[in-house]
Amino acid sequence: MNPCCKLDELKERIAEKGQLLVAYSGGVDSSLLAFVSCQVLGKSAIAVILKSEVLPKSELLQAVSLAKSLGLNCLVAEFPILKEEHFRQNPAKRCYLCKKSSAALLKSIAAAKGISCIADGVNLSDYEDYRPGIAACDEEGIWHPFVDAKINKEDIRVLAKSLGLSVWNKPSSACLASRIAYGEPITEDRLHMIEEAEEFIRGLGFRQERVRVQGRTARIEMLKQDMKHAIDAGDEIVKALKAIGFDYVALDLQGYRSGSMNEVLWTRER
Repeated sequence: MNPCCKLDELKERIAEKGQLLVAYSGGVDSSLLAFVSCQVLGKSAIAVILKSEVLPKSELLQAVSLAKSLGLNCLVAEFPILKEEHFRQNPAKRCYLCKKSSAALLKSIAAAKGISCIADGVNLSDYEDYRPGIAACDEEGIWHPFVDAKINKEDIRVLAKSLGLSVWNKPSSACLASRIAYGEPITEDRLHMIEEAEEFIRGLGFRQERVRVQGRTARIEMLKQDMKHAIDAGDEIVKALKAIGFDYVALDLQGYRSGSMNEVLWTRER
């Protein structure tokens, strides 16, 4: 189906809700959903971004700025997820625990606003990876409008571009906790180290990167076409990341791939 036809269906489904709270992060998925919801429902659509220790500060600032530029009715809510001990232990179902807690907070905000429906930016492409957070959202009654309208990631980028959203080609992002190997504790210090390291690497001109942490080792993932640049800048990168607190700095020759920390889960299952 043509993405434009899918957009029409999306708008119809949103209109049926009358009021809607959108879990918003500033990424292309939630930005498109929040923007379209605002177009359809006006002030009856509210975008809520959760400010937590696992959200990079730069992402929060960009999300708030984008919301203003798009005219969204946006609210920032505190979400101190590191207060939850089980989450800090970083089990394989970390995302499930986080989504359970975030859903509870969103539901309380929605109830206070008199809104009965909460939606997120989950799309068909998200089901191609290990996403325990989706199960948690389903259990909590979070609606996935893109899934209902049969919209995937490619459709989202096409639609976002056609609607003039500046984030239409923004690289995929994820919470900072996703950089830490399962079973290793999630601490504020580690999150700060990851955030600082990725900001430094991004400042060198790399578009898509991840600094995965295993022990005191920083395993850097980036697009394969950028690896020569990374090797050329290797001494500078190593010096900066060691100054941040890492003992070892490695370049992952497999390159960037979303959810690479989940690969060990598949290996264990086999």
